[in-house]
Amino acid sequence: VRDAIARGHAVLCANPAHTALQPCIVGRAFSTRINANIGRSSACSSLPEEIRKMEVALKAGADFLMDLSVGEDLAAIRRGLIARCPVPFGTVPFYEALSRTQGRIADLTPQLFLDVIRDQAEQGVDFMTLHAGLLRAHVDIALRRKLGIVSRGGSILAEWMVLNDTENPLYTRWDDIMALCVRHDVTVSLGDGLRPGCLAD
Repeated sequence: VRDAIARGHAVLCANPAHTALQPCIVGRAFSTRINANIGRSSACSSLPEEIRKMEVALKAGADFLMDLSVGEDLAAIRRGLIARCPVPFGTVPFYEALSRTQGRIADLTPQLFLDVIRDQAEQGVDFMTLHAGLLRAHVDIALRRKLGIVSRGGSILAEWMVLNDTENPLYTRWDDIMALCVRHDVTVSLGDGLRPGCLAD
């Protein structure tokens, strides 16, 4: 296990602030891991409902839990889930950043992305999906595909880059993001912001 981690062939998702965690290793030489997605919408759900979803996912054998919540009170919901979650807990910080602007893509800023990543890391998030590989140069090419950009995070980020005619801040501020992740031992999952939506793509 130590050798696989040292060689970069495996990761141990374990933020020290996630005190309820039973750490789990991920890597090619280890068992396949099952990730379950939960999360409140902007219109409904609450902490008790999200806890129930988590319990159902864990009972079904989920090895990881991904919180894709949007809307209000995200920090409170996340803290409540992390306090009870025995498996690695992940997020897509971009979703919370957008929630903090009430869905206004034009109001997103590079500093807001960093603030959300820092806040979530401090709360105990073990892994984060970051769409750092989607660059401004890719957007026009991707929009020529039959189904365009089907990733929610990828499409919102692409719109932000076009509106601001600037590069992806998750790419340009990567060193700052890594410093935060190292400080809190957060594992990065690189988001597939340009995954194809159909065979033609």
